[in-house]
Amino acid sequence: MEFMAENAVPILRWLHILAMVYWLGGEWGVFQTAYKVTDPKLPFAERMRHMDTAFRIDILARTGIISLLPLGLHMGYIYGIVSVDPIWLMVMWILYFILFAITYGAYFKRGTPLGARLRLIEDWSRYILIPTLTIIGLSSLLGYGPFEAGEGQKWYSAKVMTFGMLLIIGVILRYVMHEWPQLFQILAAGPNDAAEAKLAKSIRLARTVAYIYWVGIATVAFFGSVKPF
Repeated sequence: MEFMAENAVPILRWLHILAMVYWLGGEWGVFQTAYKVTDPKLPFAERMRHMDTAFRIDILARTGIISLLPLGLHMGYIYGIVSVDPIWLMVMWILYFILFAITYGAYFKRGTPLGARLRLIEDWSRYILIPTLTIIGLSSLLGYGPFEAGEGQKWYSAKVMTFGMLLIIGVILRYVMHEWPQLFQILAAGPNDAAEAKLAKSIRLARTVAYIYWVGIATVAFFGSVKPF
């Protein structure tokens, strides 16, 4: 415990880097696999295998996303930027592990009614976090709190605000992947031009926003590493 206390920031920073790597790398893996999932020239069974691979990769990206917030807030507390009673840190980590369990429950139970309910709860966590993080980050940048935003501290609020906005793109990409099992149930019965057209349309949207996503993720990493303002 003494080692953990003395090295709290380096350990949290190490975990934060790992979470960022899983997020960025996972999204790239899903992006590349999606080419095979949506390729109508491939046999149906092969496309299904690629879809399963995409979901296996995606769970790593989702793990990274949900882990970044508590790790970042905890470091912000140590830096003196996030001023809260220590009890709220404990509450935050409890909520994180609950969300972690929901996320993995939705993954392992995908395709079942329980998995669908857990996935809905997971989606709603994003709907709550997006406006909360964006507004808090912007408010702090303008000097209204709750984060400290003095000289050399504004990078933290900018990072939180950018992270909140990136979750919007994450929701769009999750919506695309939510459609896949439904569309492939249709395709399992035989070729279906309407389903293929819907797949092609959704993947075009996903590929467009994915480039914005990667730039945004790189920006978040830049704020955290360089602390430019």
